[in-house]
Amino acid sequence: MNLDDLDAFVGEWSMSSSFGSGGARTTFEWLTDRRFLIQRWEVDHPAAPDGIAVIGLDADDRLLQHYFDSRGVARIYEMTFDGETWTLERRGEAPDFSQRFTATFTDDDTIIGAWERSDDGVAWTHDFDLGYARVR
Repeated sequence: MNLDDLDAFVGEWSMSSSFGSGGARTTFEWLTDRRFLIQRWEVDHPAAPDGIAVIGLDADDRLLQHYFDSRGVARIYEMTFDGETWTLERRGEAPDFSQRFTATFTDDDTIIGAWERSDDGVAWTHDFDLGYARVR
């Protein structure tokens, strides 16, 4: 994985979801020296938390997203990005439930995706849709 591939995320995005209306924004920006991509989001909906994520490579060259939100939740997701498809997944070590997100960059300005969850790590159910539209 070349971290430069993550340049596709850099910028400001509006977010929309299937669980309700309300304004939501996220930004992606490089931390100094481009070793970590920082994502920050604010959501104007009571069911969704604000948060921050740090994306980077671990010692085994796995791409990880370290997630923290305003509820005090902290999670680690394995991440992939091939220039078109973006995935986030946590399973196994997750004490409460497994999650995964799969999204497609439909063009340079739109990302369409959905979150799924599993109580056993085998059977997956749709949780909610999440889309991004580039603002700048």
